[in-house]
Amino acid sequence: MEVLAKISEALQRGDEKTVSTLTKQALDSQVPPREILDNGLVAGMDVVGRQFAEHAIFLPEVLMAARAMYAGLDLVKPLMEGEDIPSAGKIVLGTVQGDLHDIGKNLVGIMLRGAGMEVVDLGKDVPAERFVETAASEDADLIGMSALLTTTAPVMQEVIDLLRERNLQGKIRTIIGGAPVTDRFAEKIGADAYAFDAARAVEVVKQMVSGDQ
Repeated sequence: MEVLAKISEALQRGDEKTVSTLTKQALDSQVPPREILDNGLVAGMDVVGRQFAEHAIFLPEVLMAARAMYAGLDLVKPLMEGEDIPSAGKIVLGTVQGDLHDIGKNLVGIMLRGAGMEVVDLGKDVPAERFVETAASEDADLIGMSALLTTTAPVMQEVIDLLRERNLQGKIRTIIGGAPVTDRFAEKIGADAYAFDAARAVEVVKQMVSGDQ
């Protein structure tokens, strides 16, 4: 449908105003909100995610695209309340306790939402207990943890230990990332996955929730 392709293209350009205008036009033309979400907004963010992974675009462009996506989401989501909307999965996301850096974590959250994931963002300075309690109460598939300081990375181990203690390891999987974190560290603490940047995080999370990893 031409209007959905135009929504996707405007989103990729980060054209918030045009996304909003086209979304209203689509709704006025009786295009189902779910189609606008899947084939306009999410389709556009999928392209943005691929371009970011290939270094064809950079952080400012991703943030502009995200703002454009939310301009459309604000219009379609209220019309979808009460619908049984299938989710691509649910992740609890946060920067670990003692760490106040959240730019990378925020970018991961934006791109995961753009990929159709439900994201429960706990923010920064998040203690291990809160990660686990929230993931259990939200029936989340995954916990995503970020650390930018070497001194805070061990909190990730605390989260995984808590999951083990509560017999949740395997039911709630873990992915970690951040400057001091490596694949080897992830293996050492028993994390299920590691991602070196936001684009890779989205790719790995998609694989995890689909059962491909």
